[in-house]
Amino acid sequence: MTRSQYRFARNLLFRLDAETAHHVSLDALRKLESLRVLRLISGSPPVAESVECMGLTFPNKIGLAAGLDKEGNCIDALGRLGFGHVEIGTITPRPQPGNPQPRLFRIIDKEAIINRMGFNNPGVETGARNVAKSSTFRKNGGVVGFNIGKNKVTPNESATDDYLTCLRGAWDVADYITVNLSSPNTPGLRDLQAADETARLLEALKSEQEKLTSKSGKRVPITLKVAPDLEPQHIEDLSKVFLDGGLDGLIATNTTISRTEVEGCDFATQAGGLSGAPVTTKSTDVIAAFHSHLGSKIPIIGVGGIMTAEDAQAKLKAGATLIQLYTGFIYHGPPLIREILKSVR
Repeated sequence: MTRSQYRFARNLLFRLDAETAHHVSLDALRKLESLRVLRLISGSPPVAESVECMGLTFPNKIGLAAGLDKEGNCIDALGRLGFGHVEIGTITPRPQPGNPQPRLFRIIDKEAIINRMGFNNPGVETGARNVAKSSTFRKNGGVVGFNIGKNKVTPNESATDDYLTCLRGAWDVADYITVNLSSPNTPGLRDLQAADETARLLEALKSEQEKLTSKSGKRVPITLKVAPDLEPQHIEDLSKVFLDGGLDGLIATNTTISRTEVEGCDFATQAGGLSGAPVTTKSTDVIAAFHSHLGSKIPIIGVGGIMTAEDAQAKLKAGATLIQLYTGFIYHGPPLIREILKSVR
C-alpha cells in the first residue's frame, strides 16, 4: 500500500465518526487476515535487524502502542502490517464500558487525536483468552505486550490489588506486561505516579513477578507507562524509584493533558488525552530526561507523536531502544511502518 492509496482509504474512513471508523478498520483487518488476503495486500515488510530488550528478542524496533487493539483480538492482522510488537489493552480486572460517547475526536489539521475512552475493555479473563488465540504473529517472532490498569470504581488505595489481579491473569499469555499509571481518563490514576506511590506499587509487582516466575518457569518483564506532563524533579524522583525497584522497562509517553499546541482548534476544549504531532517534542524531551538518569540500566520504549521516520529517529537518538506508533499509524497507515523500518534498520 502506498501513501496515496492509504490517503484515499483514510479519507473514506474519516467521513465516519472517529470511534465508528476505529471499529470498522479493525473489523476489516480481522476479516482480511482470516481470509488470508491481508498478506497479499501488505506484502513483506522491509528486512530489519532484531533487537534484544528486557530479555526478549524483538524482530524490529517498531511496535503498536496500547489503545488501538483494546481487546487483543487483532494481533495477527496488525502484526501482518510490519509491527515487531503489539501492545494490547488497557485491560482491567473486570469488564467496563468506558466513558459515555462521543469520546474520540480528530483534530485533522494538527494530525492529532483527543480521547477519553476510559479503559473500555472486556476484562482480563477475556483479554487473556483473546491473546491466546493469536498464533501467526508469534510464530513469526512477534512480541505481545499486555497493558493493564485499574477499574474506574476501584479507589487508589486498592489499586495494587487490581494490578496484581491483571498481572496474574495476563502472565501466561503475555511476553511483557505494562502497568498504565498515566491515562488521564481514569479519575485519580495519575496520582499513582507520585514517587512514593509508584515505589509501593512497584515493590508489590516485583514481589509477585518473582512468585509467578518461580511457579511458572517463565519470566515476564514489567514495564511502566508514564505521562509526558512530568516536571524535571518528578522525572528524577521516578528514575530513582525505577532503578531501586528493579523495573524492567519504561514506556514514555502516554497522552498529554496540555492543549497549548491545539488552542483554537475544533475539539481542543474536549476533555481527554491529546496524542499525535502536538506531543512529538514533549514526548522526546521526556525520553531524553529519563535516559539521562537511567542510562542503559533500564530500556525505554519511546512513543508519542511519531508521524515521520525522522520523528522515530529522534526518539531513538533521545535514548529509546524501541518505539511505538498509535496516532501516526491512524494518519499515515502501514506506509509509515515501512518508511521507519527502512530508516532505522
